[in-house]
Amino acid sequence: MTSSYSTDIVIFGGGIAGLWLLNRLRNQGYQAILLETDKLGSGQTLASQGIIHGGLKYALNGALSSGANIISDMPALWRSALAGKADIDLRECRVLSEHYYMWSDAGIRSKLKTFLGSKSLSGRVSAVEKQDYPDFFRAATVEGTLYKLPDFVVDTNSLLEVLARKQRDRIFKVNPRSYKFERNESGLVNAISFSGEEEPFSIEAQKFIFSAGKGNQQLIDDAGLVEPKCQLRPLNMVYVKGKNLPSVFVHCIGDSFSLTPKLTITSHSDAQGETVWYLGGEIAESGVDKDKDAQTHSARMLLTTLFPWINFEATQFHCFTIDRAEANVNNNYRPEDAHFIEESNVLVAWPTKLTLTPNLADNISEHFAASGVVPSTAASEQNLGDVLEAAEFATSRWD
Repeated sequence: MTSSYSTDIVIFGGGIAGLWLLNRLRNQGYQAILLETDKLGSGQTLASQGIIHGGLKYALNGALSSGANIISDMPALWRSALAGKADIDLRECRVLSEHYYMWSDAGIRSKLKTFLGSKSLSGRVSAVEKQDYPDFFRAATVEGTLYKLPDFVVDTNSLLEVLARKQRDRIFKVNPRSYKFERNESGLVNAISFSGEEEPFSIEAQKFIFSAGKGNQQLIDDAGLVEPKCQLRPLNMVYVKGKNLPSVFVHCIGDSFSLTPKLTITSHSDAQGETVWYLGGEIAESGVDKDKDAQTHSARMLLTTLFPWINFEATQFHCFTIDRAEANVNNNYRPEDAHFIEESNVLVAWPTKLTLTPNLADNISEHFAASGVVPSTAASEQNLGDVLEAAEFATSRWD
């Protein structure tokens, strides 16, 4: 005998996007659950640097792109949530740095000043006077100019925990080989059945949301969808451990006005309290074809060149690859906004960037309202904990 459960919304993917959606929908009265095949945050979430940015780095060519305009109000929106003044309360989320900086060497200083002086984004961008430099840049032995951005950095582990805490009884781990999607007489996906458990059961829902990053492609295949298309952008991320590393949060701009900074650094602490520099930007994109030794050597040489006043002899360099998942909506170009595609009762969703996660939730909420998807009074709050285990949290790569 197969037991049957019902809910309004089933979300797949226990990263920040899925958890934010779960909180948003339940706050709006929907009965919603989240299913994860691994650990919460195990994909792109904990591989993120945690930067909540306003799009300036996408306007380094001197023009405000549509992407920069879309993303420009994100820092203010996140700060509202961190202050407990939004529908998602993030007051208990740890902020690693209230400010983010951009460092340009002397070779492009005048060009960058001209750009920053002639363009504006939401939020104040200004050159920092040398007497106001943070300690790290005050010790610089090379010429450069420092700019303060409206961006900031959150601790993704903390963010993950805060979003999951209020919904723990709605978040479950599932075996990816134990389920299949069911369709009704109209051919629409209306349930997911589990046959590999001790007792078979099924979960019926009004809508299903796939927000599993790289895992979206497998879900698309499992559900037999045709329209949603995925694309992956691989990164080779580097992290550096050292007891005496100072804390720094900065984009380092290269010799050209590339849309990607030469280097992006955020600072974290590992389980032993040691400082970790996490490196992204152009080095992560250009290093995808390099092996571990080549990538870490490149990172060491770059850091030594950019910051000659820092001694990296006692530091340890590591790297790992991660795929950034996006919607393929325009011949493999990088999407500029959060995006979702609906087919057969399923919404396949990509926030595109961490900072756009609230935007994705807004878009889906508005879509539900416009298409008449409302909380169901018939669905009952059944205890799925009787048949499914709770999902556990993943840890950062440096732990």
